[in-house]
Parts: sequence; structure tokens; C-alpha cells
Amino acid sequence: MLTAIIDYESGNLHSAEKAFQRMAAEVDGGEVVVTSDAETVARADRLVLPGDGAFPACAAALRASGVFQALIEAVEEKGRPFLGICVGMQLMAHTGHEYEEVAGLNWINGAVRKITPSESGLKVPHMGWNDLVIDTDHPVLDGVKTGDHAYFVHSYQMEMDDAGQRLAHVDYGCDVTAIVGRDTMLGFQFHPEKSADAGLRMIGNFLKWAP
Repeated sequence: MLTAIIDYESGNLHSAEKAFQRMAAEVDGGEVVVTSDAETVARADRLVLPGDGAFPACAAALRASGVFQALIEAVEEKGRPFLGICVGMQLMAHTGHEYEEVAGLNWINGAVRKITPSESGLKVPHMGWNDLVIDTDHPVLDGVKTGDHAYFVHSYQMEMDDAGQRLAHVDYGCDVTAIVGRDTMLGFQFHPEKSADAGLRMIGNFLKWAP
């Protein structure tokens, strides 16, 4: 069993790599590698797409990378389990509206727009711990409940066109999408590797998930 964390120069992947490797050892989840190699992505059993920074830059970097086509084939044609993290989740949307309108992967029916809290005292970016509200059960959320904390750092969020694809949200002066999913695809807006026990549990569940 091989899990590939895709490196398309979108940020420091060290903490994610360590968290996934730790949980792979605990749940007998096989090997975890950080890779920018298309052949490794093509043969991986599950795929993780992190992302830090702005949607347009991350979208451009991913499409220009040598792994892009292998990722598309693995997820769309082979149905390999996929997890997007932070901007990696936002790229799953049909469109991003950060600075300019940019096409996403169109895997989740939603658009990425700036967070607009209704309370004037709430600052953007949304940064720090927040309580998850579980909207829909999912195997990767086994053992995770409403009220568990996750760690967020973001100014833009996915606004859903299909509420059925939103698995969890948080309250930040408005509903902020926290987890999305359909078929073999999942996305976390928060950083599970920085989200203590709940985050590690979700990583472990993803490594065991067999949709």
C-alpha cells in the first residue's frame, strides 16, 4: 500500500509527511512518500494534495507540474482515494475567485470565495482552532464528533453549490466549509497534521479507507 503526498512546490510538506508516516505505522497503512514523480503518483494506492498560498498560483503550479496528468488519471479514471488539504481542497472546486477567476479541478460542486464573517470583530484570515460541526457521516470521520477541534489558516473558503457534498463546517460569523467529499474524493480545509488527536484520527482513517 503506497500513499503519495504530491509535491508541486506549494509549500513545506515536512509536518504532513511526518503525521502521515506516524499514522501509517499505527494503522498498518503501508508506505508514505512525498513525491513529484509522475510514475510514483500513477502507481500510488491513495493520493494527498496539500497546498499553501493563493488559489491561482497553486492551480498554475499543479497544472504545470509533471504529476498533473497522472493525478487526473488516478483519481478520475482509476478511482484512487484522494485527499486535498487546505488549498489542495479548494482546488477541488469548479472555480476559484481569489484575485481572479481561475478554473479548479471541478471535482466538488462549489466555488472558492473570500470569507465574509457577519461579525465585525472576526478577522480574516480565519486562523487558529475551531469546532467542527459534522453534517454528514463518512468513514474517514469515524471517531470524530461535533465539537472536536481542527486548526485552520485561510482567507478563502469553498461555498457549496451542492450541500450534499459538504461533510462538515465551522462557525466563523458564517458557515465555513471544513470538509467536502464525494465518491473517492475528500477535502479538508484545515490542516489535519496540526489538529491534534482529531486530525491524526482522520489521517489514520483515510489511510484505512477502502471506498
